[in-house]
Amino acid sequence: MQACIYGLEGPALSDDERAFFKDANACGYILFARNIENREQLKSLTDDLRDISGRNDVPILIDQEGGRVARMRAPEWMDFPPMGVFEALYDKAPSSALEAARVNSRALGLMLADVGINVDCLPVLDVRQQGADQIVGDRSLAGNPLWVASLGRAVMRGLHSTGVVSVVKHMPGHGRALVDSHKETPTVTATGPELDDDLFPFEQLNDAPMGMVAHVIY
Repeated sequence: MQACIYGLEGPALSDDERAFFKDANACGYILFARNIENREQLKSLTDDLRDISGRNDVPILIDQEGGRVARMRAPEWMDFPPMGVFEALYDKAPSSALEAARVNSRALGLMLADVGINVDCLPVLDVRQQGADQIVGDRSLAGNPLWVASLGRAVMRGLHSTGVVSVVKHMPGHGRALVDSHKETPTVTATGPELDDDLFPFEQLNDAPMGMVAHVIY
């Protein structure tokens, strides 16, 4: 069986899932809102996934960005701001913005580590573009490629300081998409220099441990 990352149906493993995952040689697991109720339940679920895999370091992923993309929510957990809030601060005080992004992501990572989640699909390295679909929007760190790369590095640093691995996304850039890729496949027609801008943050963070590709036609 080909190894891949698997999702789960609900907040606890079913008997069928237990039997399947024992033989699946999973590369990891990804959790969604349907898998999450409270701290005790979530910690029990991640413990079960480790037991079934026979690996304490099996990757357990989540999309916990802050803002509208957050599987773990208040009142059980703290709500974090969307990553786009750091752009305005960077414009006025870059060093303060970088430190704020790092500390914010460190706090986020500590929250994930507390329940046994060791991989976060963050930072979003898509460069925000005027007129694009809002599927990226305030999830993007900025509309300037250099700022995105700098802030993305700070986010990655904050997560890694807690033992949570980062996943950069959405390679090679989703910021120009005119439609929501969850609903239809976007086609991006852009010049070489424009695509170079989109690629820049990913090139700068090419030492990231993991990456997620965009569902976009170029």
